[in-house]
Amino acid sequence: MAWKPDYLTAEEAGEFVRLPGGSPADEAELATWCTAASRAIDTKTNRQFGKVDVLTARTYRRPAAFDVVSGLWLLEVDDVQDVTGLTVGGTAYADAGVTLLPDNAAADGRPFERIGFGDYPTGPVVVTALWGWSAVPAQVVGACKLQVSRWAARRDSPFGVAGSPSDGSELRLLARLDPDVSTTLAGLSRRRRVG
Repeated sequence: MAWKPDYLTAEEAGEFVRLPGGSPADEAELATWCTAASRAIDTKTNRQFGKVDVLTARTYRRPAAFDVVSGLWLLEVDDVQDVTGLTVGGTAYADAGVTLLPDNAAADGRPFERIGFGDYPTGPVVVTALWGWSAVPAQVVGACKLQVSRWAARRDSPFGVAGSPSDGSELRLLARLDPDVSTTLAGLSRRRRVG
């Protein structure tokens, strides 16, 4: 898997919108919609659902916030589910004396989003990890299918209206994410804290 991948292939999208084995032009159009829907999902959730292929170091300069409940200084980091090879400040995670948060993230199939320190971390913190999600959540794939389907219908209704007013089947295609897509993604949104 890659960082910020498309969550749907053109072939999968074609099957969902019932255009399997379409023309090369249809395939190219579907590929464009898949990429656009994937990035719209990233924007809506304030995170991405891919994973880097190798351990990668990232530097965090944002000041940590103190959490009175846990008694820890919290540093927001990018999502990480696989802690294999995770290091904090050049020290293996298990020996670094830090806490990965939220608690129970692994059991809930969620990524860790913060690192808790007992003492305030001075200077930049370098964290090396396999950043991202181990697998793309089913909700993300489903949301991507719905959004691509909406854009596929929009292709035949350039003025944003589908159906027939005289038959009572008129439907306005809104210029935002499909409401069902928003509902599907509701539990996956990440609110980033500022130091």
